[in-house]
Amino acid sequence: MKVAALYDIHGNLPALEAVLADVERERFDRVVVGGDVFWGPWPAETLARVRALGSGALFVRGNCDRETFALDPVGNYATVNTWVASKLSADDQEFVARWPLTAQLMIEGIGEVCFCHATPRSDTAIITPRTPEPALVDALGGTNATVIVCGHTHVQFDIAAGSKRLLNAGSVGCGYEGKPGAYWLELGPTIRHRRTEYDYEAAAAALTGTAWTGPFTASDLRAPAGPDEAIATFELQRTSMPVSDTVSSD
Repeated sequence: MKVAALYDIHGNLPALEAVLADVERERFDRVVVGGDVFWGPWPAETLARVRALGSGALFVRGNCDRETFALDPVGNYATVNTWVASKLSADDQEFVARWPLTAQLMIEGIGEVCFCHATPRSDTAIITPRTPEPALVDALGGTNATVIVCGHTHVQFDIAAGSKRLLNAGSVGCGYEGKPGAYWLELGPTIRHRRTEYDYEAAAAALTGTAWTGPFTASDLRAPAGPDEAIATFELQRTSMPVSDTVSSD
């Protein structure tokens, strides 16, 4: 079985369409959609596109997917959440509410793989290649899989954590890789980080014509932040997070 893991699409429809063209051309068997799917400039169109994948798609929940529909939204992105939610239907909301925190697949040549947005126990916890190994091992509890695929921090990596292998698929919609592109992960029978080109200038121009007021902009598509900068920022956030924020239940 050949699996494409598409994470952190963030409503970037042009990037998603480019990746799905690769997925369809190369005849992948399954697509895992790893959370933070539609929270971006084209929410309804993006969700409709992944829903159209039908039974070939497997979904896990991201924090933005959950927070979009939270009652009485508060915080820095309350206005953005309200705007995104207004673009989606009641049926969309019901569909998203069914997404689990984790999903597992047996993939030939790799074994049992756990897919989660951030960690197997949380959709908000932060882990990076610079996270100390004891903290990594603790964060990856809650699954018997020895290979774990995550996203959330928008930076591709492949690291060991005790007896487990942790892969970040990267971000389709807003990667922090220092180079424009749609970043994703191929699994089966080997593992390969992927990057798909698309028309960044056209996407950036189209984004400026939307009512999107969230934190990623046209300039982020043209000249994204690099991994070192992003990882340093996320490590600062990780070390300042309350313990209660590192674990969430389904």
